Amino acid sequence: MASMITQFLITFSIISLLPYFSHAKLSPNFYARTCPTLQTIVRNEMTRAVDAEPRMGASILRLFFHDCFVQGCDASILLDDTPTFTGEKNALPNRNSVRGFEVIDTIKTRVEAACNATVSCADILALAARDGVVLLKGSPWIVPLGRRDSRTANQSAANTQLPPPFANLTTLISMFADKGLNARDMTALSGAHTIGQAQCSSFRTRIYNDTNIDTNFANARKAGCPVSGGDNNLAPLDVQTPNRFDNKYYKNLLVRRGLLHSDQELFNGGSQDALVRIYSNDDAAFDADFAAAMVKMGNISPLTGTDGEIRKNCRVVN
Repeated sequence: MASMITQFLITFSIISLLPYFSHAKLSPNFYARTCPTLQTIVRNEMTRAVDAEPRMGASILRLFFHDCFVQGCDASILLDDTPTFTGEKNALPNRNSVRGFEVIDTIKTRVEAACNATVSCADILALAARDGVVLLKGSPWIVPLGRRDSRTANQSAANTQLPPPFANLTTLISMFADKGLNARDMTALSGAHTIGQAQCSSFRTRIYNDTNIDTNFANARKAGCPVSGGDNNLAPLDVQTPNRFDNKYYKNLLVRRGLLHSDQELFNGGSQDALVRIYSNDDAAFDADFAAAMVKMGNISPLTGTDGEIRKNCRVVN
């Protein structure tokens, strides 16, 4: 029954977003005739990747987020630096942090073999992000398709427009609003931190300086994140079920066990406290809101029609 309710809520949420699809010229059936095996190919390759390393589901989801927040969902984050081109991979929020590029490369190779010069890297990334969540036991959602790939990247925007792990609630709400996402979307999308890991450098200040943190939790994290050094040491964002997409992230916030400062800001006497409580008690509500917010985020400034291109190799412009 819970699964049926969740699916109804997600379907209702997606239907309510259909005007967004049409406005952006995106459609779930965009490749129905030109590449009918697309979603099977993406799912099969993501299954292999997540089976080999469960963390990869979170990595691909984060890759999609970091793509969409910088000049829209256009696969700009996948472009490599060259002597004549500066991409986004070496922006401060991305350097030695975003990962999963090889997985997208593999999927692109398989898709090109089946449907040459047809499917964008931007759409592959959108589908892969959804499948990574589903493979970690999250609920599915319908992905509108028809994005094209950018010929440009913006390292400066990547440095300034991606929400940092040290942000307070006001900053988070503002940065999401700049992308057309409201506070509810922001709190739902933050639930992506129910999977994956973070580097010590992103939570050191929290575990040593913040006061709204469980003492035992902070001490446990300090063991792998010293005051100096160990910047790249990893810790799970959700200490309970780091490889399962569920609502434990919100349960952690209730007991002051958010790993990032920005995580705990969602439950710290502010405007999102009530919603965090709802999600912590109602997995179906979280699933539905997360799905709807992912569709909205996937609709940030897509290139469509004749804009952009369909890259042959996701790492370089044609």
